[in-house]
Amino acid sequence: MFAEYVYEKTYAFNATRMVLYDEDGLEEKTHYLEEFENRGFQIIRYKDDLSFRIEWEDRFKNSRDKYLILAQPNAYIPYDILKVCGLHSFRISLMYLFPQLQTQYVRERPEMNYDLLCMDYQDLSDDCRTYDKTKTFIERVVYGKDNVHEYVNQLIEDVSVLVNKAQNYKDWIHIAERKSEIDVYCAAYGIDANAEFVQEPFLKFVVEQFGKLSGKITSDPQTPVLVKGAMDYMYSHSDKFVIIVMDGMSEFDWTILSRSFHGINYERSAAFAMIPTITSLSRQSLVSGKYPLQLSSPWSTSKEGKEFTDYAMSFGFRKDQVEYHRGYDADFGLMIRCGCVIINDIDDMVHGQQQGRAGMYRDVEYLTNTNKLATLVRNLLGRGFDVYISADHGNTPCVGQGKLVKLGVETETKSRRMLVLEQFADKEKMREQYDMIEYPKYFLDKKYDYLICNIGKSFDAKGDKVMTHGGITVDEVIVPFIKIKAADNNG
Repeated sequence: MFAEYVYEKTYAFNATRMVLYDEDGLEEKTHYLEEFENRGFQIIRYKDDLSFRIEWEDRFKNSRDKYLILAQPNAYIPYDILKVCGLHSFRISLMYLFPQLQTQYVRERPEMNYDLLCMDYQDLSDDCRTYDKTKTFIERVVYGKDNVHEYVNQLIEDVSVLVNKAQNYKDWIHIAERKSEIDVYCAAYGIDANAEFVQEPFLKFVVEQFGKLSGKITSDPQTPVLVKGAMDYMYSHSDKFVIIVMDGMSEFDWTILSRSFHGINYERSAAFAMIPTITSLSRQSLVSGKYPLQLSSPWSTSKEGKEFTDYAMSFGFRKDQVEYHRGYDADFGLMIRCGCVIINDIDDMVHGQQQGRAGMYRDVEYLTNTNKLATLVRNLLGRGFDVYISADHGNTPCVGQGKLVKLGVETETKSRRMLVLEQFADKEKMREQYDMIEYPKYFLDKKYDYLICNIGKSFDAKGDKVMTHGGITVDEVIVPFIKIKAADNNG
């Protein structure tokens, strides 16, 4: 919505060459240039005249392709380049896009949803160019329940289209991020809607394609694809870094937590957790760079710190340059070049949750308001660390189908969403009795069979509504992967 609005306001439909000066950093907040890319524009992020001349000048002046230069407000762009663009040079700002509003108030809302704003702004007939009138308009109209409900319905339609077109992991990451927004608004406003229709197609994608994702680990510059590739990814992108693992954090949880990151420049991406989505497998894979079948203790985290240290040292770090911590008070010494922080707050909320997503929203919102995560990140950035935030798995709402009777043939995992069976167990009987899915053993020890509860079901007391993990839903498998560079945040 906002991206289309910017496209229309810049008359891009009549242009083949454009310059946009981003006055208020709106591209970083909204990624509106995706709309221009979808309409055929190649995006040039302008650094300086010399760089442009070397890399782009010939194509920009002579190619038949469409080009858009995105520049900082004070950037100097030579006359000959501007002349090629003709009248298509714009200073994109809140004042230009929303002249009927007092833009100071808009700037003061770091979590401002510009799509929501656009839905009502284009029908605004009143002059709201005072602070109080803009505040009233945004709080009562833009963020009013009726407007949010309409927005959620539109998001659901958009996600439905995306699901029908989804072909690869990037498509599913985009779907997961959009679904998280739907779930957050539904939980916050008590809206009776959801996008759970994504789960069946996603399950099909995972069963058929998950084993092929290992080949994508190092080929995507935006994400490690699988959490197993996180350590390699971070080492190749940073000389000095810390990974913060928020155990159990889903895209839903990050959408809320990110509200406390005002003033911190970061990139949002995502990765696929290892399946089954349990801590001992996926978190150890994340910090050790190993597949689950390579872990020395796959059903316990007792050796997790050693796994992390050993893998960090395989990069060439000395042991005194590596540290593993738990909790927000992690304090890394001057010698440290590679650090890990494990934080269990979200997972603790999940396993103690009795109010479903609405309860998770309130609990995560409270955690957000403490600013504990953002404060830790700022401290680490101040010490020169690049900071990465991710999770071992997410979480999903389920209804209990009855507690599992011990069979004497399963491996103990503490999960209420899956079973690890010795191969002589009556697998077919278990599948039918508990409506389970047989997982194809991707990256797992082949001497076991792996049965996972179907969507929305768990081994909890019959009828109990719980939040949990271990299965194969979008919410459990696709987790945030946040990149925060010290150079972008330290002056």
